[in-house]
Amino acid sequence: TGRPEARAAPMAAEAVDRRVSSLRRHACGGAGGGAGGDAAKPRREFVDRSGDVTWSGGLRYTLGEDVSTALTRAEREKYERDGFHVVRGLFKERELRKYEERFNEICESKVPRSGMMTVMRDVTVKDRPIRSQADVNKIQSFEDDDVLFSYCTDERVLNIVEAFCGKDIKSVHTMLINKPPDSGVRSSRHPLHQDLHYFPFRPADRICASWTAMEKVTRANGCLVVVPGSHRDQILYEHGYPQWDGAVNVAYHGILEFNDKWSRDRIWLDMEPGDTVFFHPLLVHGSGANTTKGYRKAISCHYANASCQYIDVVGTTQETIKTEVEEIALKRLGRDVDIDYTDIWKAKSRLVRGELGSASDSL
Repeated sequence: TGRPEARAAPMAAEAVDRRVSSLRRHACGGAGGGAGGDAAKPRREFVDRSGDVTWSGGLRYTLGEDVSTALTRAEREKYERDGFHVVRGLFKERELRKYEERFNEICESKVPRSGMMTVMRDVTVKDRPIRSQADVNKIQSFEDDDVLFSYCTDERVLNIVEAFCGKDIKSVHTMLINKPPDSGVRSSRHPLHQDLHYFPFRPADRICASWTAMEKVTRANGCLVVVPGSHRDQILYEHGYPQWDGAVNVAYHGILEFNDKWSRDRIWLDMEPGDTVFFHPLLVHGSGANTTKGYRKAISCHYANASCQYIDVVGTTQETIKTEVEEIALKRLGRDVDIDYTDIWKAKSRLVRGELGSASDSL
């Protein structure tokens, strides 16, 4: 397949402001889980190799010391090669308790859900009321919750993110991920995927994730699995619902074209509470089922340079997730609400360091 053109999504600024304000105003409630999807011939698309490149001192995926001194040269070179960077003990375990307490307060309806917050249930419990953490597998879009969002603005995180995204940083996606003990249908798995599949903005090299273990994370309770170096192929693979035995949760898309090399190269990231991994949006990664009797929690934020620009994903491998997310939003907000995929991302994004981008189609 050829390289897709990055077409800017045209939209008057006033219309965007009205639609984003409406989306934030109407957002409330939760979401369940489900499975589905039709088999499709997998496609792959090359991420633009010219627009993404920012070469500095022989580096591409990290920025030079004139931007950030948070990483050593050896750490930069390892991220260039592997596509991820692990910082052990970035947070003290006691610092994470406020996030767990807030999570439980939200699950137990002791505090209201703020803004666009979505409380998601595993497909196996989607029809029962949410009463505790046993019923919740993820909280998304907590950018209007001061307690949880304090993770995204933590200077220790941002100092490292700066080495990947630059000095002007926006948070673009927030999650507190919970893996309750698996019910036996392995629905707590997340298939191998690339985060760029979900993001309608570029360049990819100026986007990164931070993911902090809130408790001990092992292969038994569903730690992250990553394929080192997979980001360097600069290929965004076609994603969809996996055709496997067992249940799959809503929007838990996976790569449809499996590469046997990934089975040989993948590694599991065992982590202690407070350990944090930063990774590139093209890194192939996923997580296994929680086969223990305990929970596995992590808090995460995706960041992008504030000058990243929206693209039109119609006709690309990302069109399926665009359609699905827009449909979820319309069911939640009402069919009379005029929104599209970029509106949703604009509503979730927050400037956390530096200055806003100047282009009309920037984040």
